[in-house]
Amino acid sequence: MRRPLPPLNALRAFDAAARHLSFTNAAGELGVTPAAISHQIKALEDYLGVRLFRRLQRSLLLTETGQLLAPGLARGFRELQAAVDDVMDQDEAGPLTVSAAPSFASMWLVPRLERFSRQYPDIDVRLDASTSLVDFSRDDVDISIRYGAGDYPGLMVECLLEHCVTPVCAPSLLEAHPLEEPGDLRHHTLLHVDWRAMDDGMPNWGMWLAVVGAKEVDHERGPRFNDSSLAVQAAMAGHGVALINEALVEDHLADGRLVKPFEQGVSGPGGFNFYLVGPERTWRKPKIKAFREWLMEEAEHTGKRGAPC
Repeated sequence: MRRPLPPLNALRAFDAAARHLSFTNAAGELGVTPAAISHQIKALEDYLGVRLFRRLQRSLLLTETGQLLAPGLARGFRELQAAVDDVMDQDEAGPLTVSAAPSFASMWLVPRLERFSRQYPDIDVRLDASTSLVDFSRDDVDISIRYGAGDYPGLMVECLLEHCVTPVCAPSLLEAHPLEEPGDLRHHTLLHVDWRAMDDGMPNWGMWLAVVGAKEVDHERGPRFNDSSLAVQAAMAGHGVALINEALVEDHLADGRLVKPFEQGVSGPGGFNFYLVGPERTWRKPKIKAFREWLMEEAEHTGKRGAPC
């Protein structure tokens, strides 16, 4: 019969302490206190019935028994790490699953995905358009793009695009009632985007009109949508003026389906922006790293043409 192994935490503590010859440095590597390392080493020594370290006044030395144990244990942990890496890397050939809100996915991400495919033909992207929060320990998602304040505990976060909104409308709308100054918006229907649970961080018509000094315009009137793409569709149909992140309608502005009557933009008060979010354990995997870097390049190229906030 095989002898039972000592507790894994005690073995990890010994491996780190043996490499550093320091409980303090071992504690820093493992994210615990030196006292915890000392406790684990004492428990391991009691379990094995031997002394593993000689504790001197200003140094720490391995005993002969400790020197015998350390190399084999180090090899064992390298083998464990290699086995875990093999499991985590086995899906590199599979699709890269990206979760993003439907409006962001349809208006910004999808029009650019062909460029990623040309640059990385071996990486297939599977897009999950959803506003639901991702549980990376349960959901089959590699990385998500979310709109919020960037506070996602326990996850890696990068700001992708600042959320600065500006008015947009169909060119035909200006033929009947030109928009020469912000106050002229009182002759037009305002199209609102109300995202659930984001009221405090979502820039709105009230904020924009206050910035440009158009106090005479009633910012409460007009239809409301819970998705930016719906407000954009209404604006292109000539139903009113929408307040939209210019990055999301870059193509619509370029081909003339939408126009910007004013340049001034406004950001939300809570620092709400579009963020890349993912678990640390997979953040630097090759295909995810490639996708992140490509996204950041696209965002930088887009952001140079945004409205001033």
